[in-house]
Amino acid sequence: MATEFASKAAQVQSSEYPKNIGFALCALTSLFFMWGFITCLNDILIPYLKGAFQLSYTQAMLVQFCFFGAYVIVSIPAGNLVSKIGFQKGIVLGLFIAALGCVMFVPAAVVGLYEVFLLALFVLASGITVLQVSANPYVSALGKPETAPSRLTLTQAFNSLGTTIAPFFGAYLLFSTGQDSVSSGAEAVQAPYLLLAGVLGVLAIVFAALKLPKLVESQDELPKSTRPLTDHPHLILGAVGIFLYVGAEVSIGSFLVSFLHQPSIAGLNEAEAAKLIAYYWGGAMIGRFIGAAVMQKIAGGKVLAFNAVVSMCLIVFAVNQTGALAMWAMLAVGLFNSIMFPTIFSLAISGLGQDASRGSGLLCLAIVGGAIIPILQGLLADNIGLQGSFFLPAACYIFIAYFGLWGCHIKSTKETAQ
Repeated sequence: MATEFASKAAQVQSSEYPKNIGFALCALTSLFFMWGFITCLNDILIPYLKGAFQLSYTQAMLVQFCFFGAYVIVSIPAGNLVSKIGFQKGIVLGLFIAALGCVMFVPAAVVGLYEVFLLALFVLASGITVLQVSANPYVSALGKPETAPSRLTLTQAFNSLGTTIAPFFGAYLLFSTGQDSVSSGAEAVQAPYLLLAGVLGVLAIVFAALKLPKLVESQDELPKSTRPLTDHPHLILGAVGIFLYVGAEVSIGSFLVSFLHQPSIAGLNEAEAAKLIAYYWGGAMIGRFIGAAVMQKIAGGKVLAFNAVVSMCLIVFAVNQTGALAMWAMLAVGLFNSIMFPTIFSLAISGLGQDASRGSGLLCLAIVGGAIIPILQGLLADNIGLQGSFFLPAACYIFIAYFGLWGCHIKSTKETAQ
C-alpha cells in the first residue's frame, strides 16, 4: 500500500518545491531512521521481557507477532485514511499514534502484564505503518523525479543506521543496572520508551509546521487494470520470497541475544550480547552499499541467489559449531541479508506494467512474515532447542535462492495488458 501511493505520487507530483528542501529532506530521513531504530529495539526488548515475565520462546516471539501483524491489519485502512487526509497529515498522525504506543509502555510496566505490553507494541507498530504509507511518497516528491531513486537510497541507508544504533541504546537503558530482567521486573522499559515518545512527539510538531509539496492524488489520471495478480507467477513467488526473507531476518535478530548468551557460543550476559546485535544490522547497512555497486555488473537475481546460499551456509555452520566461530558466522548473516528485500521487490515487480501498484501492495502485505516465522522458530526452540531452531530461517533462504535463479524469470503465458 505504501509503495502504491509512492508510485502515484511519482506520476502526479507538484512541479513546485520549497526553495530550501534540505531541512525537509533531513526531517523525512529522520522518519526512516526512527522506524528502523524502533523495529530493531524489539530484538533487545524480547530477551528482556522473556526474563521479566518468565516466558517461553514462543510467548516471547509474540512481540514480533503483534508488531509485524500490524502491517497486515493496519496498512489498507491506513492507505484509505491517508488518501482522504493527505500525506503530510498522515505523517503527523502516524507519529502521534507511535508516540502513544511508546507512552503505553508506562502503564504496562506499572500493571506488570505482558498482554498490555503487546497492546502497546501493536499501537506503536500501527503508527509506524501509517508513517510508511505516508512518508515514502514525500521522499519521491521532494525534488526532481529523475533523482528520486538517490533520495530513497539515502533514506533507506538511514533506516539501517537506526537498526545499527538501537542495540547500544537498548542495551544501555535496559541492562545497565547490573540486574537481570528476572529480578528487576519490567520497570526499566519506561525510560527508553518515554524518551522515544518525546522524540516522536517533537517530530510530529515539526511535520505539522513544515510546508511540504502538495501532492494531487487523482485516481482518474492513473491507468487501471482489473487483471488478476495471479496472472503474474513471478510476482506471487516474489511475495513468498518477501514473506520468507522478512521472517528469516527478523527471526534471527530476535534470537541473537539468546544465542550469544549460551555458554557454548559466547557466554555473554544480556547487555554484552545486545550490543553485538549492532554487527548484524550494521552488516546489512554496509552490504547495501556493496551490493549496489556489485549489481551494476552482475544480474540482481544471481547476486540474490549467491547471498541466500551464503546466508544458509553461515547459519548451518553456526549451529554446528561453538565459540567465536559460531558467533561471528551468525552475525555475518546480516551482511548477506542486505540486498535481499529491495532485490526481491524489484524482480517481483518487473514487467507488471499497469499492475505495478497493486503488485507493490501485495509485496508490502507479505512483510507479515516478520510476525509468523519468529513464532514458528519459537515453537521449535521450545521443543528441539535454540540452536536447532535456526534451521527454520536457514530453510527460508533455499526458496529465496530459487527465486533469484529461476522463479523471477517465470512470466505469464497470457499477453501482457497494455
